[in-house]
Amino acid sequence: MEACLIKAGIVGATGYTGIELLRLLRRHPKVELAFATSEQSRGQTLAETFPTLDETKLIAALDAPLQDVDVVFVCLPHLAAMGEVPRLLAAGARVIDLSADFRIADSSVYKEWYGRSHEAVDLLREAVYGLSEYSRRELRCARLVANPGCYPTATLLGVLPAFEAGVVDTGLPLIIDAKSGLSGAGRSLSLGAHFVEANENLTPYSIGGVHRHVPEIAQGLQNYAKSAVEIVFTPHLVPLTRGMLCTLYLPLKQPASTNAIANIYRERYAGHPFIHVLPADRHASVHHVVRTNHCALSITVVGRTLIVVSAIDNLLKGASGQALQNMNLMFGLGEELGVID
Repeated sequence: MEACLIKAGIVGATGYTGIELLRLLRRHPKVELAFATSEQSRGQTLAETFPTLDETKLIAALDAPLQDVDVVFVCLPHLAAMGEVPRLLAAGARVIDLSADFRIADSSVYKEWYGRSHEAVDLLREAVYGLSEYSRRELRCARLVANPGCYPTATLLGVLPAFEAGVVDTGLPLIIDAKSGLSGAGRSLSLGAHFVEANENLTPYSIGGVHRHVPEIAQGLQNYAKSAVEIVFTPHLVPLTRGMLCTLYLPLKQPASTNAIANIYRERYAGHPFIHVLPADRHASVHHVVRTNHCALSITVVGRTLIVVSAIDNLLKGASGQALQNMNLMFGLGEELGVID
């Protein structure tokens, strides 16, 4: 191996995000995979726990060789990651956490939404929120990156240019009609994810502003666009393996043309290789982005309502792909490296 390679580890490699990361890191030209952990499957290979030909040996997190690692991706559930991250940082590794544990900067808000006091409050203030297109500068020096959730990624990429431009009437609610494939529910078995329950069905859940991504979206609007607005968020589970589509309804201060608003988005995302503002005669769909790190946006204005459709792959741009994009930015590499085939 070349001395200049980034040595990376994965903690929690047998969930969907961990498996996606392992696949991406294996083909990254500047990365050497140092270890992959799984508490339940330690001592086995990945191929023994998941239908793959990858024979990566899985070890316990406490056995990971942290002394030689440059960056660790943490793919543990929320509430579990905050206990592991301080140990990794103390060993000198930079950390990209894919759980929700370091996304919310206010510890009281975290406790309100996740039901437990945060165990590493000092790190909440340090963590850089890794919405790649809006955090490029901060990511260069980051020691700890909180990788955004999938719904917040699709939503914020879809609404922030309009809020930044000051064209949104913040006295009226932002309405988010969101739909995600079944992999968004994780690999653990649940009744709603059973084939018979999900197939040929469309199910809303967490209606009424109770989904845990609501405070994350609100924080992103405040941090990036200095805007506070009521959020009406309704997620749905759809019978797809992967993919996410959010239809976003934003009230405008004044009537505007579709082309004028689309130009705001094109100017904002110029130079961002993963964001695509589609022509007026095309509408974003899951097929535009599935199995890629891209985000497709389509813009439509009806009177004083801006309708933005934002499509991403929930496991890539909504999780592991964005995490790798963030790693590239942290280490001064081209952000597309290893992320695009």
